[in-house]
Amino acid sequence: LEYARRAFNNMPHRDIISWNAMITTYTQNGHGELALKLFGQMDLESIKPDKITFMSILDACAGISALKQGK
Repeated sequence: LEYARRAFNNMPHRDIISWNAMITTYTQNGHGELALKLFGQMDLESIKPDKITFMSILDACAGISALKQGK
């Protein structure tokens, strides 16, 4: 994940595909909170989310909720 984030940060131009790839990577690897944080950054940079973005964010929220319920 560290290498993926470094590559993402070093991209001269990030489009919706690169944002979705990074958000989905965080979500699928159990880092929902990082996915949500990146989603917030995406909003600050005025990148418009699409269906894939929302699907990944919903999955991230579900994962965070399950973790909290399990404690």
